[in-house]
Amino acid sequence: MIRILAIAGSLILFLCGPSLYAGEPLNTVQTDVNKVLEILREKNLKEEAKKEKLRVIYEHLFNEVEMSRRTLGRNWSKLNAAQQKEFVQLYRTLLEKTYIDKILSYTNEKINFSKESLLSKNQAEVQTKIITSSKEIPINYRMILNDQDWKVYDVVIENVSLIQNFRSQFNAILANHTPDQMIEILEKKVKGK
Repeated sequence: MIRILAIAGSLILFLCGPSLYAGEPLNTVQTDVNKVLEILREKNLKEEAKKEKLRVIYEHLFNEVEMSRRTLGRNWSKLNAAQQKEFVQLYRTLLEKTYIDKILSYTNEKINFSKESLLSKNQAEVQTKIITSSKEIPINYRMILNDQDWKVYDVVIENVSLIQNFRSQFNAILANHTPDQMIEILEKKVKGK
């Protein structure tokens, strides 16, 4: 009898455990992406005002430190605290410069929020698709739970991870340069030099 109760209890915990956060990662992405779409649809809003509003959503949705740490991988520990902080800021600016024009070029494509998968108790992936007139573009948001909030730490677009793409670039730089030199290179790239 005790064994049956233990098995039943384990089964209940197994079935109910993951649902503790079920829906929260998907809801977080859907809410913030819908806010982005609202901003992009505002015809009377100037481009710089749109960018500023998008920055606020980015700060809410993304875990910049986690994204930066994962982008540098094992090289993260080679940076001291000040270098890490500077890298986080420069990396954010680089991402904005790289992707803001693509985001601003949105022309009412439909976005389908299709599925949420819990990868562990504090990691999830939210699958979405941008549906254009000619194709569907899968975009998956990898998220981590920090302080009761789900935050994005990676975006996978058409099976290409943002983190892995940039990690290979930064690993190549750090193979031949010091962390300070890498930050200098990143500063120049951000400034467009």
